Amino acid sequence: MGSYGYCERTDPSFWAEPLNAWSNGAFLLAALAGLILLWRVRRADWPVAILIALVFAIALGSFLFHTMPRRWTLLADVVPIQLFAFFYFGLALRRFFRASAAGAILGTLFFLAASSALAALLALWLPPVLRGSTGYAGFVFALFGVAAGLALRGQAGATACQIGLAGLVFTLSLTLRSLDGVLCQHVPLGLHWAWHLLNAAVLYLLLRAAITYRSSSRNI
Repeated sequence: MGSYGYCERTDPSFWAEPLNAWSNGAFLLAALAGLILLWRVRRADWPVAILIALVFAIALGSFLFHTMPRRWTLLADVVPIQLFAFFYFGLALRRFFRASAAGAILGTLFFLAASSALAALLALWLPPVLRGSTGYAGFVFALFGVAAGLALRGQAGATACQIGLAGLVFTLSLTLRSLDGVLCQHVPLGLHWAWHLLNAAVLYLLLRAAITYRSSSRNI
């Protein structure tokens, strides 16, 4: 991995990461597609509206970080991703599994603690070049866990498939992100741009699952 953190960046200039920067357009497309889908169902859905806004924020924050790598742009990149992940998990507990508001909050806090613990354990085991992806490992388990939970309930088959597919795509995405630094000598432009493109697909699948889910007893 280069001294600037990504294979593609070899100097501090604004456009030193063109692929990493422009690939954030995929997040904009995912957010717009989610917004169009939400408009088509003609139903007020403020939790999904928040998620769509977070996808727009992910696009902006990531673009800023990959053009102006600073501490504040790093936060602009990472914080919306974390907010989306944990907010979506709480929404999944409420919408898909009909948990109470208190149950969804407690479940999300448990997920936060478990993800942090898993990241810490992986950081002790993995070599330094792979540690940058440890914070996302918990999301893989969450996606497959939600998909499996829906499948075991014997309902919402389409939703379970969409979230399961999101889990598969995210697993591939996380693998490529982890290999970005390892393969710098062989792939000078790196693989981080693929992380952006695949994650945009993941976010759209998750938005679609939340928007199209049907439950007469849905509370949120």
